[in-house]
Amino acid sequence: MNDSFNQPVEADTLARACAGERAAQARLYECFGMAVYTLARRLLVKPELAEDALQDTFVEVMRGLPGFRGEAPVGMWIRRIAVNRCLMHLRSPWQRYRASLPSEDHMPASHAMQADESNAWQDILDLERALEELPTLTRTVVWLHDVEGYTHEEIALFMCTTPSFSKSQLARAYTRLKHWADLEAGAKQLCTPVLNN
Repeated sequence: MNDSFNQPVEADTLARACAGERAAQARLYECFGMAVYTLARRLLVKPELAEDALQDTFVEVMRGLPGFRGEAPVGMWIRRIAVNRCLMHLRSPWQRYRASLPSEDHMPASHAMQADESNAWQDILDLERALEELPTLTRTVVWLHDVEGYTHEEIALFMCTTPSFSKSQLARAYTRLKHWADLEAGAKQLCTPVLNN
């Protein structure tokens, strides 16, 4: 499970945020804003869509705070809102159109990195690319299950499907990612020079 949503929030801060105090609400944003953005970035891929989901999530959080009863930790409550907002983006025809537009997001050049650090970043970028190649629903199931720690039953409730749909999407993703990893390993072997003894 993504631990960034498990940060403790002081009871006094939470009470003041629920009462509408701006400074306390800003503190909640400081605690969970990056976690919401990271989740949205993984589910929606495009940074601009993730920013929209971040904003929508905290608008809903601020509206819902006066009625927050504390039945679950506030971070878990915010996470649930964030997942719902992301899924709403994914279901929207307008958002599907926007998601198909080319991104202006560019990674910075890494020429100054150490060789091993550069390789680690390359592996991360390769995995990011592989995840982005998965169909949207499949990628969403992978992230919710493997990173956020939701069960197939919970994912089914979020996505208005069945647990077997979630399981099949996850199995399909694993097959594709394994195929991608095998291709990557094969390509690296081809590029490795053979040393003569």
